[in-house]
Amino acid sequence: MNDTLIKILYMISCIFFIRGIKLLGKTATARKGNFYSAVGMLIAVVTVLVQKDVMSAWSFDAAKAPFGVSILANGYVRIAAAVLIGTVIGAIWSKKVQMTGMPELVALFNGFGGLSSLLVALTQYIAAPKGDAFSAVSLGLTIAIGAVAFTGSLVAWGKLSGKMTFKGWVIPAKNAVNGVLCVLGLVAIVAYSFFNAENPFGLAEIEKFGVIASTVIFLLLGFTMVIPIGGGDMPVIISFLNALSGLAAAFAGFAINNTVLVVSGCLVGASGLILTLIMCKAMNRTFASLLFKTFGGAKKKGAAGPAKEPKAMSVEDAYMILEAAKSVVVVPGYGMAVAQAQHAVKELSDKLEANGAEVNFAIHPVAGRMPGHMNVLLAEANVPYEQLKTSDEMNPQMSNVDVAIVIGANDVVNPDAINDESSPLYGMPIVNAHEARTVFVLKRGKGTGFSGVENPLFTNDNTVMIYGDAKQTVSQLVSEFDSE
Repeated sequence: MNDTLIKILYMISCIFFIRGIKLLGKTATARKGNFYSAVGMLIAVVTVLVQKDVMSAWSFDAAKAPFGVSILANGYVRIAAAVLIGTVIGAIWSKKVQMTGMPELVALFNGFGGLSSLLVALTQYIAAPKGDAFSAVSLGLTIAIGAVAFTGSLVAWGKLSGKMTFKGWVIPAKNAVNGVLCVLGLVAIVAYSFFNAENPFGLAEIEKFGVIASTVIFLLLGFTMVIPIGGGDMPVIISFLNALSGLAAAFAGFAINNTVLVVSGCLVGASGLILTLIMCKAMNRTFASLLFKTFGGAKKKGAAGPAKEPKAMSVEDAYMILEAAKSVVVVPGYGMAVAQAQHAVKELSDKLEANGAEVNFAIHPVAGRMPGHMNVLLAEANVPYEQLKTSDEMNPQMSNVDVAIVIGANDVVNPDAINDESSPLYGMPIVNAHEARTVFVLKRGKGTGFSGVENPLFTNDNTVMIYGDAKQTVSQLVSEFDSE
């Protein structure tokens, strides 16, 4: 295949990537965007295989073939086997994963992206002679960013899934520790990039030492950077790690001189970074505070004196209020995902609309455990996209809302973010559910949110609690409308 045709195919692949990301911006077109991106990747992979003449890696010498089977020495066979194995694992995994497990799955995907870039860089170092300074530095940065994305994503996965217990972990002088690790890692990259067997110091092993040291140091940095970050900030860190995985892929493209890898990596890195900045703004955080401050895990100290108890209400009494409501806003949170209540919520929304009420969904940018978590859940239940409103869109209207139904949300509706300067959440924009005439809070119990901060909304005079499984509670409300 000539170079001109290869460049054309790479360009077509990049167009599919760009179009795919554009379509991913809306719930209604996200599935098509995912498909376009997959087609672009297929074109890129096939082009690389043909360009590198993988078919030439064929051997009929059984003595040199893996397991004595000559066909396994063929590159295409190995790649086809890898694709088949990965496809089977991915298909089974995607079918079995629950929506509550989607955030940690996304975290793992980010980690796998970083790991793949790291392995590409290490393979390039082992298989090919070191190129010019630019290629060498690019390879070193691929190792650095890929390693941080991999181990950082593992920590995020562990925090979200509860399979790794990092609660209460404190790294003394964590910024100093991370700074030292980063400097040492960069020194190791310089050692690899600019020293070799002919260097002035006569150290023939300094190049190998630089690669090994940078890999180990940046793998460790991924742990130390993410461990102190509180659970309430996981959506932001997942978005940031996604940006890192894309950036690692872009540098890998520079290191191995692959155009489509550079373009796709830049697209993922840029979109991930933009989303990170948007979510930082939604939490009233700066990007620097995400990296250098520990937040989201602190608990507010309780005030002296007896605590005010929340008021509970039965489903039957709640139905009487909803039946008379003309404006209802649903505020979903992670509890809705845990209860898998999105389909029941859609049924309730239909019943309320049939009863003459206007129904909207107020979605906070960091509700749930990953970016867009609530949008994915509600799209799965076929909630019309027009009913999905941001907190900025709904807050000006909230004082005119008859009933706000908070389903499993905690931190994103906490009034202390507005009223209490001592709260760890102070300054974070929230959904102003407390301004509605009546607030229903659907919760299993009296626990705090993922950040561990108490929520005074639950004891407000206009708030009533409906305890129990959210799906069962909403289904009972639907049944009350059906029994009219």
